[in-house]
Amino acid sequence: MTNTVDPTAWSALLLGLTAMFAGIGALRKPGAWRIMIEEVEKSPALQFVCGMLELLIGGLVYMANPWVPSDLLACVLRAMGGLMMIEALAILGFVDIYTQFWLRSLSHMHRGWAMTTVALGLALVVPAAARFH
Repeated sequence: MTNTVDPTAWSALLLGLTAMFAGIGALRKPGAWRIMIEEVEKSPALQFVCGMLELLIGGLVYMANPWVPSDLLACVLRAMGGLMMIEALAILGFVDIYTQFWLRSLSHMHRGWAMTTVALGLALVVPAAARFH
């Protein structure tokens, strides 16, 4: 039996759709991301849940995508998975410092971050869709 599941395409599609719709939601409701980050900063339980969830997702993305130089999408996703794991560890260990960076950044660049997130999502969805037959 042949394996017909392309983990790279599915990883890119799911991460891309998540990014696109998170960015669209942020554009529709300015300030929502700031409120979420403030809530995470105040709650040790949310800090732990967010850190562990991102570590899990980042680890899965990292392990599902081999480093094959001829497959640019797989390499990009593997790097993203690695960065997600590093960010998760930063959240778990240094949330007070890390959230302050984002709160300062979002206060004057909210729309820019949201549009960048939509663009990143689109940049993942398009090549993912091209891989499906």
